[in-house]
Amino acid sequence: QLQASGGGLVQPGGSLRLSCAVSGGSFMRNYMGWFRQAPEREREFVAAIRWNAGGSFYADSVKGRFTISKNNALNTVFLQMNSLKPEDTAIYFCATTRSIYYSSPTYYSTWGQGTQVTVSS
Repeated sequence: QLQASGGGLVQPGGSLRLSCAVSGGSFMRNYMGWFRQAPEREREFVAAIRWNAGGSFYADSVKGRFTISKNNALNTVFLQMNSLKPEDTAIYFCATTRSIYYSSPTYYSTWGQGTQVTVSS
C-alpha cells in the first residue's frame, strides 16, 4: 500500500512537501513516481525516482521547482514543491512500477489514494 500525505492550501509562490509511505509488505519496484490530476484533465507525470540505482526525472512544467527524493530505510518518497503556481493545483498521487517507462501512468501498478494540493490566493 502507498499512503500519500502533505497536501493543502498554499498561496502562489509558497511551498509544500508531499510524502508517500510504502507499507504492507515488500514488492519489487524500479521507479516510484508522482502524478497529478486536475479536474477534467488526464493524469499527468510530475516526477519519478529510481528506487535502487538513484536518478530522478521531472516533467518540464515542474523542473527547477520540484524535487523528488527518497529514504530507502523509511520506504518513503518525498516531493518538495517550491514556487507553487495556481496551475499546480491538482490531486497528487504516488505510484510504483517495475517498468522502465517511468513517465507513463499506464505502467504503474500500485497507486496511493492521492492528496489535494490547492494553490490560490
